Amino acid sequence: MYPSIAIVGRPNVGKSTLFNRLTGRRTALVSDTPGMTRDRREGAFFIGGHELRLIDTAGLEEAAPGSIASRMRAQSEAAIAKASLVLFMIDARDGVTPVDAAFARIVRASGRPTILVANKCEGRIGADGFYEAFQLGLGDPLAISAEHSEGIGELGDAILAALGLKWRGKEAKDAATGNAGGGEGEGKTPLRIAIVGRPNSGKSTLVNALLGEERMITGPEPGLTRDAVAADFSWKGTAVRLFDTAGLRRKSRIVDVAEKLAASDAVRAVRFAEVVVLLIDAERTIEHQDLTIGDLVEREGRAMVVAINKWDAVTDKQRRLRALREAIDARLAQLPGVPLVTISARAGRGLDKLMEAVFASYERWNRRVPTGELNRWLRVALEQHAPPAAKGSRIKIRYMTQASARPPTFIAFCSRPEALPGTYLRYLGNDLRQTFDLAGVPIRLKLRKTDNPFAP
Repeated sequence: MYPSIAIVGRPNVGKSTLFNRLTGRRTALVSDTPGMTRDRREGAFFIGGHELRLIDTAGLEEAAPGSIASRMRAQSEAAIAKASLVLFMIDARDGVTPVDAAFARIVRASGRPTILVANKCEGRIGADGFYEAFQLGLGDPLAISAEHSEGIGELGDAILAALGLKWRGKEAKDAATGNAGGGEGEGKTPLRIAIVGRPNSGKSTLVNALLGEERMITGPEPGLTRDAVAADFSWKGTAVRLFDTAGLRRKSRIVDVAEKLAASDAVRAVRFAEVVVLLIDAERTIEHQDLTIGDLVEREGRAMVVAINKWDAVTDKQRRLRALREAIDARLAQLPGVPLVTISARAGRGLDKLMEAVFASYERWNRRVPTGELNRWLRVALEQHAPPAAKGSRIKIRYMTQASARPPTFIAFCSRPEALPGTYLRYLGNDLRQTFDLAGVPIRLKLRKTDNPFAP
């Protein structure tokens, strides 16, 4: 395991900005709105040639038991307990507040090595707050500006010293000062799975069930998750990276700035995923928004599995399953045969079947069909239903090849591609799926014009 470093502090002191700066990626949502970060976000970064794990946490606040803020605080305290090193951050422009002082005591009581970071020290306005930080009893403060990348090199030196590590050459030091960003490290890239769906469908509960720990904040309140949070784990020896995303509602209903940022982050998670699990609440009917999300997944060319959550609450299971299957087949016609799995995330049931469906869908998404088999199928498909004539002239499809996978993309060479109707293309696509077991996977079927051998 790599050493882990937790960034903690009250809301809006710049923790997510520092997280993005050190990892070299704009993965954490940054906004003037306090409390954008709710779940722990982890990322790899390099300092001095050493790979480390960075943990971005929710802002520490005084909160009533059972409230959202108290659950956020519990996540931050769990990150402190897990960390090898704590970066306790204050806003130097605000000086030391009573909340800073209260949570500095928590950090001191944890016994974790701590670096006191005074952020937003650019200009004279932060000077007074920087000197106030000495009273927190966490050692000498380190002045930085995460937004303007000031003091990041010195912070890298302090991190290595606190962890007992040494620099490994000039190139490594360049990495920490912004000349090289964070990375995933060496080794096999994990399978990326995004969990998407409407608010309160149980996405965070499903992620926690798969991880086997309370990694994400859950509760009855809709919209608890705000940004797409990645979590790594191993499923039967295979590395997996899960993305828990914010619930997606219709655009017309989104008016809050935080929700707009969360929705765009969820869409970005779909684009970076390889398999998308569309989570549907079994106690609610399939709505237009579920189909909109499914359509987004198909347009982005990702493999998809539909998971029906809270299945233990359904009474007439056979009838309900039949109705769901018919509704999905009819209203997600662009992805015929998409896998449908029933689960109970809270009870931990059906998780094995879900992951089996995910890996099977991933295999189909990567599948390549040999050119010989493809053209033998094409001959049979053309014999069964020949292309229609256009203006009295037959359209000829001469041969086909697979250009790429992820998703499977095929090119058919045709005498008059512009005249071939879309209905015939859909016939070829559906028959292609059925013959080569590509159910539930987006496929791309493109036409190219063949050269006329009699042209001068």
